[in-house]
Amino acid sequence: MSTIARPNHVKDFLKLVAFEHSVFALPFAYLSTLTVMTIEDAFSWRVLVLVTVAMVAARTLAMAANRIIDRRIDAQNPRTAKRELVTGAVSLRTAYVGCAVSLVALLVSAGLLNWLCLVLSPLAVAPLIVYPYAKRFTNYPHAILGLAQMVAPVGAWLAVTGTFDGSGPAIVLGAAVGLWIGGFDLIYACQDVDVDREIGVHSTPARWGVKAALHASSVTHVVAWAAFAWFGALTGFGWIYWTGLAVVAVALAYEHAVVKPNDLSKVNRAFFTANGFVAVALFAFALADLLLR
Repeated sequence: MSTIARPNHVKDFLKLVAFEHSVFALPFAYLSTLTVMTIEDAFSWRVLVLVTVAMVAARTLAMAANRIIDRRIDAQNPRTAKRELVTGAVSLRTAYVGCAVSLVALLVSAGLLNWLCLVLSPLAVAPLIVYPYAKRFTNYPHAILGLAQMVAPVGAWLAVTGTFDGSGPAIVLGAAVGLWIGGFDLIYACQDVDVDREIGVHSTPARWGVKAALHASSVTHVVAWAAFAWFGALTGFGWIYWTGLAVVAVALAYEHAVVKPNDLSKVNRAFFTANGFVAVALFAFALADLLLR
């Protein structure tokens, strides 16, 4: 006798928010956390675990909110029409519950870290929620995404110190991460130029064209790389970190080489493979450098 499989709401929700893509944000939160722990000689597993919970919760909240807010837009785009909220594979109620759980996890972990993290946590959430609305009123939503992602390294630094004093390197690292993510969001948005123009969604590629967006992405990534270098200089990293930066430069060059204005077939390779490699590689080299201190 056949049985009807019961829906797994947790599994479906994690698929909705592409939980595995936390790889893009976590390495830089860890880089910030471990760097300041080394500088302050204040390593703590407790803080590291709480930073992990806070960062994953914030990203999950952002993705779920993005899917909820954009569900009608997603339904009009063939590339996104099979997303779980559009097809009904995940109910709107499940998505809202997931948002609420993620928000509670973020606030609790921030509060357990220190009072400053708790007080600032609403400011960390704000750009995450504004981002999906941005494409309705500005041609530069990628900048707001970058601002939202800048929060992670700064928040991780404050999780250890509890003060803005001496947090300059974290702000530089946050700017690097924001520019890096904003730059590849410019590339990713190129896939939807025709649909975006048709349905009235704003983006830099839709306004200025794919070629201009790819040029802007290249410039943004050059500045991001320079900011990663600045962070390394401010925090006294050695030759291993700089070797990692050289590897990152090659990966970014590859990313821009495979995506061309007249051929966007390799956007996913650039977006997922190259950028996932950048995050993991830079953190791995930085961690090795920190361990040798």
